[in-house]
Amino acid sequence: MAPKTAQELIDEAKQQIKEVTPEQVRDMQARNERVVYLDVREPNEWNLGRLPHAIHLPRGHLEAKVEGIIERKQKVVIYCARGNRSALAALTMKQMGYEDVASMARGIQGWADINGEIEG
Repeated sequence: MAPKTAQELIDEAKQQIKEVTPEQVRDMQARNERVVYLDVREPNEWNLGRLPHAIHLPRGHLEAKVEGIIERKQKVVIYCARGNRSALAALTMKQMGYEDVASMARGIQGWADINGEIEG
């Protein structure tokens, strides 16, 4: 099997997961849906600002720590800077048995582009 590039891995992940747009996330918040917003960026990125009520779990710690933080039946929207790490994280969580997981397309950059609320 030929080695894959990072972009190929990301593209494959996006074909296997659910993606939601920043606009859909804004609508979820407006409806007060019970959603866990999971930020998988690095600490220095988290410190620049985040979605309201988000949980921080850097991508590198996801597999080791997510089971102690988020229940498998909870609805989860994962985001990062631009939607790539979150796609990989969503695929991992799906493989770990999480049933309702989505990656936010375009990440926090897309959220900022629609003037979504940012804490921090």
